Amino acid sequence: MGCVSDKRWESFPDMFSAGLSLKETQDGEKEAKFNAKFPFEKVFPVYAMSLSKPDTDSILNSGRDPIWEAVREEAKLEAEKEPILSSFLYASILAHDCLEQALAFVLANRLQNPTLLATQLMDIFSNVMMHDRDIQRSIRLDVQAFIDRDPACLFQRYYTLSAALVLVGVFLMGYHSLQSYRVAHALWKQGRNVLALALQSRISEVFGVDIHPAAKIGDGILLDHGTGVVIGETAVVGNRVSLMHGVTLGGTGKETGDRHPKVGDLALLGACATILGNIKIGEGAMIAAGSLVLKHVPPQSMVAGTPAQVIGSIDEQDPSLTMNHDATKEFFKHLAVSFRDGRSKYQRMMRKTRMVDIDVNVHCQLQLYVKKNKTRMVKVPWKPAFCPLY
Repeated sequence: MGCVSDKRWESFPDMFSAGLSLKETQDGEKEAKFNAKFPFEKVFPVYAMSLSKPDTDSILNSGRDPIWEAVREEAKLEAEKEPILSSFLYASILAHDCLEQALAFVLANRLQNPTLLATQLMDIFSNVMMHDRDIQRSIRLDVQAFIDRDPACLFQRYYTLSAALVLVGVFLMGYHSLQSYRVAHALWKQGRNVLALALQSRISEVFGVDIHPAAKIGDGILLDHGTGVVIGETAVVGNRVSLMHGVTLGGTGKETGDRHPKVGDLALLGACATILGNIKIGEGAMIAAGSLVLKHVPPQSMVAGTPAQVIGSIDEQDPSLTMNHDATKEFFKHLAVSFRDGRSKYQRMMRKTRMVDIDVNVHCQLQLYVKKNKTRMVKVPWKPAFCPLY
């Protein structure tokens, strides 16, 4: 399980630039100070290298959790600096033995209501998280995704990486809603559908995020802000995908069956992007903010507009990692090219016709004349001037 065992480490990860140290007495005799290097890339994959299968199993099997140790150390420091938060930090972090239990406590207290008690939710969350190795891996990879890509918690802005870990685990709504969904998804797979849907309802009420528990979402997901995100029942989201607020992965009507989008790995979905129908968003694609996507999107492409059109390709690093979703230049370049092509097509059509009708008012008068005198319609030779009739 993900909990840290009573038997302490033989070495503690030097995870931060400043370094962390751990002093602890075991059996009343030994006191050790650990400051050794730790293969941090094995805990969290190096996303820039696009590793598809991060090596987290060895960490879970060993019972060693450098993330949890860092969170506890930072919580102690913050409790000393902000005494008013000491009881909150103790109840949320320091009173627990592992990351799973602490996260279960935080989520249960955020999602409780008068009829769904925090103690009941705590039991549900703890039981699922402590026995589901996939969730144990996902909650850690999601933490890393927030730290790597969310500007609000980039640890360079703080004194240590552990401060950012505390920020993500205790406060960020997008992270909480995502982990709550993972528990609901596990319950759905167990056949406890009513409980999973009840949990989905509470997540929607509290966080403003509506993810159907049957939807399939990968690891290393950034759900930035989270507010307004809607993901349908048969939707599939790959690994290391970034979703901004207001994203909708929905259907196109009342059809049943497989009816929702399939988003490939490393895709970036901009704010308020709407993707409808059983379509595929290619790996590494970028959907610009406010776009309405109704057709398949090729891999490594950039789409924008309503309805969305391909406006360029992505040659640099995957957009979900760089978080560069400014498509302004490409979008207006696409508009300029489309306008130019459309105007040229219109001019070619007019030259090919070589005949145009007379002005609208004159044309109407001419029709009356034709009816009265029973003559044929008059045509005039084409002139290189603008004709409002076209």
